[in-house]
Amino acid sequence: MIVSGALSLPYAPTPSAAVLNPLDLCSPLLLNHADLGFDGWWVLMDDQNKNLILATVLSALVILVWTVFFSPPPAPPADLTPPAATVGQAQAPAPTTTTATATPVATPDLTAATAPRLEIDTPRLAGSVSLLGGALDDLLLKDYRETLDPKSTNVRLFSHEGVADTTGAKPYYANYGWIAGAGLDANSLPGAQTLWSVESGAKLTPESPVTLVWDNGAGLTFRRTISVDANYMFTVTQSVENHGTASVKLSPYGLVLRQGAPGGYQTYVLHEGSIGMADGQLHDVTFKKLTKLDVDPTEGPADIVDVATNGWIGLTDKYWMTTLVPQPGQPFRMIAKYIPEGDYYVTTARMPEVEVAAGANAEATNMLFAGAKEWETIKTYQETLKIDRFEDSIDWGWFFFLTKPIFRVLHWLHGGIGNMGLAIIALTFLLKSLLFPLARKSYISMAKMKELQPEMEKLKEQSGDDRAKLQQGMMALYKKEKVNPASGCLPILLQIPIFYSLYKVIYVTLELRHAPFFGWIQDLSAPDPSSIINLFGLLPWAAPDQGSLFAIVSLGVLPILLGISMWFQQRLNPAPADPAQAAIFAWMPWVFMFMLGSFASGLVLYWITNNTITFVQQYTIMSLHGKRPDVFGNIRRPAKAQKPAAK
Repeated sequence: MIVSGALSLPYAPTPSAAVLNPLDLCSPLLLNHADLGFDGWWVLMDDQNKNLILATVLSALVILVWTVFFSPPPAPPADLTPPAATVGQAQAPAPTTTTATATPVATPDLTAATAPRLEIDTPRLAGSVSLLGGALDDLLLKDYRETLDPKSTNVRLFSHEGVADTTGAKPYYANYGWIAGAGLDANSLPGAQTLWSVESGAKLTPESPVTLVWDNGAGLTFRRTISVDANYMFTVTQSVENHGTASVKLSPYGLVLRQGAPGGYQTYVLHEGSIGMADGQLHDVTFKKLTKLDVDPTEGPADIVDVATNGWIGLTDKYWMTTLVPQPGQPFRMIAKYIPEGDYYVTTARMPEVEVAAGANAEATNMLFAGAKEWETIKTYQETLKIDRFEDSIDWGWFFFLTKPIFRVLHWLHGGIGNMGLAIIALTFLLKSLLFPLARKSYISMAKMKELQPEMEKLKEQSGDDRAKLQQGMMALYKKEKVNPASGCLPILLQIPIFYSLYKVIYVTLELRHAPFFGWIQDLSAPDPSSIINLFGLLPWAAPDQGSLFAIVSLGVLPILLGISMWFQQRLNPAPADPAQAAIFAWMPWVFMFMLGSFASGLVLYWITNNTITFVQQYTIMSLHGKRPDVFGNIRRPAKAQKPAAK
């Protein structure tokens, strides 16, 4: 079967604000209310107990919603490979008119599995070109394997019916051709059952292009020259020579056709479907939405965009992509559609119609990207071939203004360090350094709040049951001492988008796929494979599969370290005065440990590092202000709520 990004990695849950580290949120308000007195904070916060309980319920609701709406899709239907005529119909619309003078071409009794082929052999690609139809329908990526096992098969991008019969992969290919204009019979044009001849080239390599030729027997000779570079870019030049006595009109096109959508988990975090750029505007339609497009009068259900000067269109999944790239400056119409008969997804780049006079010829040159979505490779193509915003074929998401620089810094660190896990740790230090001014202000405010504790106690005694008076007095005290009790919330304003952006980078970018750290962590884009159920490999049975019910409790080493780091960070402050709040806070590290156990190892590694740095920063700053946290004392009394001061 076709190996897609969604299949190659285990389940990775979707982050939300509800599962951010609560120990970093508004620390003076949530973690120091014991020092301020619960009654005073009750006035300031208004039903904080209910809010905390609600936050916990919402966190559980996130998991429930994920299970209901983002669970694995049902198994795909059986492979319904259509007859060759149906595939041919998917390549191009029917001609507008026909003539009685065209000479029908005999269809050879061949299939994609039995047709003669030309081998493709480059440093990074292997496969073949079918002479039946001239399609690029057999392509393997030499640098990528389906699993971490070095003996596993290479990732397959293109496949034909013959490959489907032996591997289970569904047909997926790129092809080129011509659309008949007025007065030209469609049978006079090359199609899915056209048997091309080799005019030059015995093997397609970066050093040796190949040229295919076909004569329709009615005065038109068609040629197709295919070349490829050392990475993933093909160049296809189509030409037609008119040896007849009358001019003909026809339109060149290229298409990418895929049967069935990628398997695996579908999530809003990741775009899979058609993707294109039209004069600087990104157009993307998911596979699901392609099945529900509005009907166009000429194309049927289709997403159609006319490109004036610069653009591209193709099909993408998580890590692999096939994209038609007309020459910059070339106007064309890009079409994305779904054909329910056979479950086909098709993207087409159709060039303007050309008129070829008798004795003349015409040609059209286009590029085809077919390979891995490597940022550096795609960026190079964007710069050298002038492909408009080609790097946006990678799904950077809504926070692209953060995900792009975060990925670039991570990519740069990885290039210098050589280990992606260490690069994530270094990136965490950089991000914490950038946020340190806000964090410092938060911790200083926390220390000052503790210094104001005696005066707050006096205010509570003076106000009695008059909560309005108590609140006014506290606000006046804050103003006088220049303390902002909400300053602890400031770091989270940046932490939320940074956390989500890093999640996006780790989940979407190919550079994190199968990226090792140390020891048992050999894929930072996948959950920790170790399991407490088999004592981390000491017992002779395997850990539960990711996505199974037992995987929820099958915690690995990294999730456990995450829970411990959150627990230690929590112990910087005494337990809350209220027993209900104390119980909620006591359970939070362990609840989040289970909730985040299925996140990518790289993200958990970031969080552990972030918690550790936060602990050191907060402990140091509070100590410098004379309020050294009694961490060990709080550890010895973890379950005891601090009693509010007597009135």
